[in-house]
Amino acid sequence: MSAPEQPRHAAPRRSRPPRPPYARARSLVLLNTGAGKGKSTAAFGVVMRAVARGWQVSVIQFIKSGKWKVGEEQVARRLGVDWARTGDGFSWCSDDLQRSRERARAAWELAAATLAAGRHQLVVLDEITYPLNWGWVEIGPVLEAIRSRPEHVNVILTGREAPAGLIDVAETVTEMVKVRHAYDRGVRAKRGLDF
Repeated sequence: MSAPEQPRHAAPRRSRPPRPPYARARSLVLLNTGAGKGKSTAAFGVVMRAVARGWQVSVIQFIKSGKWKVGEEQVARRLGVDWARTGDGFSWCSDDLQRSRERARAAWELAAATLAAGRHQLVVLDEITYPLNWGWVEIGPVLEAIRSRPEHVNVILTGREAPAGLIDVAETVTEMVKVRHAYDRGVRAKRGLDF
């Protein structure tokens, strides 16, 4: 019996590259980086998925301050997510960079304790790349805390220009690429879409 003939319009079949054997990981580190929109949004989508699976979840935001009214936070808190806004807003506009630096260090202390405690199956460190890149938080302790976390604790890291160490420690790295953004044409952030 011969193989069925392919239609003339069909593309030839390509062989897939060999895939390593499947393995189950106790936990993963995901990194969302790049200049495009959607890094935090993607992380918060995973937060909803984790809550739906009955996981305990913690979100620690390194830039957003208590002044921000973020829609995801309101919903997540109702669902039992521990949520901490530890920054003082857009730090690059800060009139007191020493205060911003101290808040970032305090946020890292909270994050390190949260990772080590093992109470959550998912910990989101939102916009952590900024204090790392500005030298406010040292990358060595961050990498050590991620590597030595309890084996059931999954981690999502977000922010632009992720340092090489974060890329190396993550099992999944996604780079968001900006093709166009409304803000570049003077359109302000829109409630419900951007926050």
